[in-house]
Amino acid sequence: MPQLKHFPLPDVGEGLTEAEILDWKVKPGDAVTVNQIIVEIETAKASVELPSPFAGQVSELLADTGQTVEVGTPIITIDLDPSGAAAPQEAAPAEGEGKIGEESNGRIATLVGYGPRTSSAKRRPRKGASAPAASAAPVEPPVTAEPPATAEPPAATEVHVPAQPSAPARNGGYVPLAKPPVRKLAKDLGVDLHGVTGSGEGGVITRDDVRSAAAPAAAPAAAPGARERRVPIKGVRKATAQAMVSSAFTAPHVTEFLTVDVTPMMELRERLKSHPEFRGVKVTPLAFAAKALCLAARRTPDVNAAWDEAAGEIVYKDYVHLGIAAATPRGLVVPKIRDADGMSLRELAEALDSLTTTAREGRTPPGDMVGGTITITNVGVFGVDTGTPILNPGESAILAFGAVRDMPWVVDGQVVPRKVCQLALSFDHRVVDGQQGSQFLADVGALLSDPSMAITY
Repeated sequence: MPQLKHFPLPDVGEGLTEAEILDWKVKPGDAVTVNQIIVEIETAKASVELPSPFAGQVSELLADTGQTVEVGTPIITIDLDPSGAAAPQEAAPAEGEGKIGEESNGRIATLVGYGPRTSSAKRRPRKGASAPAASAAPVEPPVTAEPPATAEPPAATEVHVPAQPSAPARNGGYVPLAKPPVRKLAKDLGVDLHGVTGSGEGGVITRDDVRSAAAPAAAPAAAPGARERRVPIKGVRKATAQAMVSSAFTAPHVTEFLTVDVTPMMELRERLKSHPEFRGVKVTPLAFAAKALCLAARRTPDVNAAWDEAAGEIVYKDYVHLGIAAATPRGLVVPKIRDADGMSLRELAEALDSLTTTAREGRTPPGDMVGGTITITNVGVFGVDTGTPILNPGESAILAFGAVRDMPWVVDGQVVPRKVCQLALSFDHRVVDGQQGSQFLADVGALLSDPSMAITY
């Protein structure tokens, strides 16, 4: 007998309630081992690969690719004893019905959707598969039902199996028969295949059918929304939107700006490229900004504190978990560098390089997205001078680091070209007063304009 086990979607982060199925790595009939990757999901924080907790054979996929599933919902069924499932169980035919696809060797071959029901038991529809799940008996074309012994032998009936079967519809329902290139053409022309009658063999929709359907649909003036595209709000985008709205309407934001001559910082960066301890290390201007922020936070700890509304307290933290806002194909994410205040410039540079690479690949673990104390957003990487960043929920300050540009600057009474960038600091005015925010921003600017000042901190 089969030993079926359901694998429910786990909470892979802290308090996550749902995730989207990005890609199944297995299909029904596949053998799996413990810890084998079976599915990739996207939570509100990151893309995560889930391993199988069981060894056995995939019996059924219970969620479609692209479907959003709540935590705790079963997403796959695994047979722990596939060898026991090899012996087929023949369902007794209902009164007046014959057996479907019975062969001389005793196997029963069926195709989903063909032939009469032979059992009153209901089976949950299989999702996300393009063909029936593999079973002990191979899938073969259906044959006509054997008539009851008392009935008059009916005329032979042929059941036609389309050469290009349609993919199963999500949540059930009809899916038009069309090959992938035809489906792409329909998508490009904005044709809904559900309304197209196929002229090909077995009702398969052809390119000409799609073009003919597109012609009547064309109108002199485009209908409202005809040149628009709608994308569901979910995953990282949904989480980011909720967090930003919550922050913007909860914490009273104040933003201050400072323009800084960072020529000494850029000169030091060039010298470090040939220094033995920094060979092979990518020391970016952002690494200097991260180091300056950590040093300045020692003198103004308020920027690294948090407002606890429920407890009626301000929480001061003797550590810096530095968030780095990173743009990824899935949206904005803010992974953290833990205990950044205890790192050297080299360590920060290495951590930043690893963190940003992992984030852009969508592989940041959910645990690395939470628990930040202060954040840097590097708008300069896009050639932007500055902005008014919104606080991450639970934090009291965020620093925007702008592009480093060659600009005219007054030095010793002379206008000369210098490397200049702009800084913007947004802070929660409930926690950080104007004097404290200004002091912190000035300290960061002083460290970037003259890195030797670090020795005084």
